[in-house]
Amino acid sequence: MFRKAARTVVAVDGISFSVPKGEIFGLLGPNGAGKTTTIKMLCTLITPSSGDALINGFSLAKNQQKVRENLGVMLTGERTLYWKLTGRENLEYFAALYHLDPAYTKKRIEELLTLVGLKERENMLVENYSTGMRIRLSFAKALLNEAPVILFDEPTASLDPQSSRLIRDIIRDLKKGGHAIILTTHNMEEADTLSDRVAIIDHGRIVSLGPPSELKEKVKSSDIIEIEGRNFSDQTAAALQSFGEVSKAAYSPVESGEKGLLRIHAEKGKEVLPKILEFLVRKQTSVTRVNFIEPTLEDVFIAQTGRSLRD
Repeated sequence: MFRKAARTVVAVDGISFSVPKGEIFGLLGPNGAGKTTTIKMLCTLITPSSGDALINGFSLAKNQQKVRENLGVMLTGERTLYWKLTGRENLEYFAALYHLDPAYTKKRIEELLTLVGLKERENMLVENYSTGMRIRLSFAKALLNEAPVILFDEPTASLDPQSSRLIRDIIRDLKKGGHAIILTTHNMEEADTLSDRVAIIDHGRIVSLGPPSELKEKVKSSDIIEIEGRNFSDQTAAALQSFGEVSKAAYSPVESGEKGLLRIHAEKGKEVLPKILEFLVRKQTSVTRVNFIEPTLEDVFIAQTGRSLRD
């Protein structure tokens, strides 16, 4: 268990979990929940205020060098690479930091550049790479030393569907190879399909932990209504939650345009739906779509916190 506090802000508050070999462990939560802080503590970039963690048996507090040797790390963002070096030169540089054997390094870099589809661009400066190419190179960097424990922070963020599928397939193969993998993501579908277990984090604490199927089963006792429309807001969701039949309601904006989504947990949803729609009409909103849906990991989060994962 460890904790990270900065002045009056507690970024990570007593998180405790274990990840065995051959498991993908998902960390899911909104921005500011503590996911990236957790990853940065595990890879020794920042020091916990208290507590410790073991990476392949080595103490984070007592043996940081051994921890680094047993880790592969991909952090979110593009500035984890050297833009004035080529793709190949970046991998050669980081291989040298791991003190990898030169003969092994050459073979390993060839394998990784081919794996992530960058072999033909290996001699191009990273500053001329597209965002997706930089992300794929950063992903390859995390695999250089074939570490037993790998930390992926938002590995498919900003990638096109084809590249995202490639990265997810590689992560599944790493699991089959016996690696212990910790994955942070905003993508609920990705967390659901990839993770053997998921920890949902909010305000630096784990609010739910277990296999995705078990977590979703817990919220099946109520109907889940998803309503898409315009002129929705957090206030709309709060007003709906005052309905006796509604246990939770959360609002999240849709990325493109002015539309938003209301996600409503309600007992006897089909009976209460006309009342909900009548209320929305009175509030001069515009409803474009109504669905009854199967629970997702976002619904688990809403049930625990009353907020959307996208808040």
